Amino acid sequence: MFNRSIVSPAVIALLLVVMAGDGFCEANAPGKPADPFAVNKLIGRGVNMGNALEAPSEGEWGVTLKEEYFQSIKEAGFDSIRLPVRWNAHALEQKPFTIDPNFFARVDWAVNCALSRNLAVMLNIHHYDGLDSDPNGHRERFCALWQQIAEHYKDKPNTLVFELMNEPQKNLRAEPWNAILKDALSVVRKSNPNRTIVIGPVNWNQINYLDKLQIPEDDRNIIVTVHYYEPMKFTHQGASWIADSNGWLGTKWLGSADEKLAITKAFDKAAEWGKKQNRPMHLGEFGAYGAEGKSDMESRARWTKFIVDTVTQRGFSFSYWEFCSGFGLYDPVKKVWHEPLMKSIVSK
Repeated sequence: MFNRSIVSPAVIALLLVVMAGDGFCEANAPGKPADPFAVNKLIGRGVNMGNALEAPSEGEWGVTLKEEYFQSIKEAGFDSIRLPVRWNAHALEQKPFTIDPNFFARVDWAVNCALSRNLAVMLNIHHYDGLDSDPNGHRERFCALWQQIAEHYKDKPNTLVFELMNEPQKNLRAEPWNAILKDALSVVRKSNPNRTIVIGPVNWNQINYLDKLQIPEDDRNIIVTVHYYEPMKFTHQGASWIADSNGWLGTKWLGSADEKLAITKAFDKAAEWGKKQNRPMHLGEFGAYGAEGKSDMESRARWTKFIVDTVTQRGFSFSYWEFCSGFGLYDPVKKVWHEPLMKSIVSK
């Protein structure tokens, strides 16, 4: 390495940019649209910073973000983070729907903790239950939130990407979602013409609903996301928010031919859709619940590795759900990674 004491700050900055890699530099180049396929490669292997900023208030679900987490993620070999944020819980209910500046500052801190470590960031709107339940009633507010978010981050590098909405569901079916996403995309493009945007289908971003997703054909700077938690009786055994899931306890995933075939068929379908539409693909969430040792770690690691291998072979980027809670890769008390899971995702 070089001796910082004898090198000017300008030279240091230049060296750090060069050392970051050509792909990262190209994605950060100002004044031109990012190549979404190149950005997707930079997103690469990611992890969700879940149960923190998308909780009703940070800490309420047991996770408060710390700077050391971002450093641990970088050192472990991840390329990116997905940052779920419940913006709607921190904004006025009536016009002009202003976002709390203190909350903005907290999100800024998290974004900067990642970008300063050359981790790409996927920033979304998460758990906007009002939009899911009453799309027309919340359409204007949703777009107003995106107008504020987009303008606030317009000068950030292109390695910050925006995901319009996590898991459209309930009454936010295909027809209203396709209309609303066009409105939101138009709002974002006014201040961020070159930003890569992430959009997924309805019904919890399920692969089977990709055919119902309608994205403006002339906007090519878009990554399409899907989520995958199948089979649910395995990935959500013992999950407190799912009725009767304790009856699934003890379910294993052995990696049988039939179990693998179900996964490869699903991602073959998603990959074929992406190829046909000429859109890069991202797996935004996948994971197997394991709080309090309720599921078999060997099965969780086996399933996770097969998912990772399947999607990377098909050119997807991904974000594991999640960092340090019920599905987590990391024990925040002991400050250690759950090695069987980590070895399924990245190599240190």
